Amino acid sequence: MKILVTGAAGFIGSHLCERLLQMKDIEVIGIDGFINPALNQTKQRNLRLLLPHPRFQFHQVDLRQAHLKKLLEDVQVVYHLAAIPGVRTSWGTDFKSYADHNILATQMLLEAVRECPLKKFIYVSTSSVYGEKVGKVTEDSTPAPLSPYGVSKLTGEYLCKVYQVSYGIPIVILRYFTVYGPRQRSDMAFFRFIDGILHHQTIKIYGDGKQTRDFTFIKDCVEGTTAALHAEGVIGETINIGGKERASILEVISLIENLLTEKAILEFTEKSKGDPRDTWADITKAQTLLKYNPVSSLKTGLEHQIDDFCRLQSAPMF
Repeated sequence: MKILVTGAAGFIGSHLCERLLQMKDIEVIGIDGFINPALNQTKQRNLRLLLPHPRFQFHQVDLRQAHLKKLLEDVQVVYHLAAIPGVRTSWGTDFKSYADHNILATQMLLEAVRECPLKKFIYVSTSSVYGEKVGKVTEDSTPAPLSPYGVSKLTGEYLCKVYQVSYGIPIVILRYFTVYGPRQRSDMAFFRFIDGILHHQTIKIYGDGKQTRDFTFIKDCVEGTTAALHAEGVIGETINIGGKERASILEVISLIENLLTEKAILEFTEKSKGDPRDTWADITKAQTLLKYNPVSSLKTGLEHQIDDFCRLQSAPMF
């Protein structure tokens, strides 16, 4: 089976490609546009284990400029992860990048797969589409994104659905809840917390730090994502991929302090526009359809991320 993964050099995409290649008789075609130059070295590092693999091909190309028909030859499954991430940076004139890469690129990819005999087109979305909710959130909750980023990803979902209705594309939508772990981008919270504590630097906390998240360890996330490959009865479904444990930002920082035996220096600032107070995934559907069962505790997941961070700091860049 030949699988196309967009965003293959990213945090989650690279882990997904590695997991797929552990399966027999699977070839992976990875695409990544290296859109943000600041992440180039990170992405090259993410690809280190993938590039030598005999069943992996990589194409560094912007989806909007790629020869998609050629890349899709004999492809049976598409995992579409490529997107501009981030809530805080999606406001103002920066939204153009979100519109280009999260909406336009998705539409162009859907156009390209219209006549392909795909078994599945798996679109990776985000809990940001839900907005502010109370309690566990099920997939039939009305989307109400609070940020332009959330709007861009929800628009991608709607595009998938209309292409499914009109052209029969076998869509599956996965909504991720706050994924963390080794290779997390340097702009993401856990990386910033670990970096700040180890280097005795001030950590900026948006709001009071009591906001909670449903944290999903990368290995659990990838297991749920790969389960969608062979799962039956998932075409047309939207499925939450959440974690084993929820916590507040301050609880996470306290846990990292304990693991590192160092104290954090915190600076509280204004709450970010577009961030919900709490997120909490109802994963009943994932448990039923994907046999999904997240097993990593927050402490265990953080230990893995800290180990990876320390290896990264001691390793030569290239």
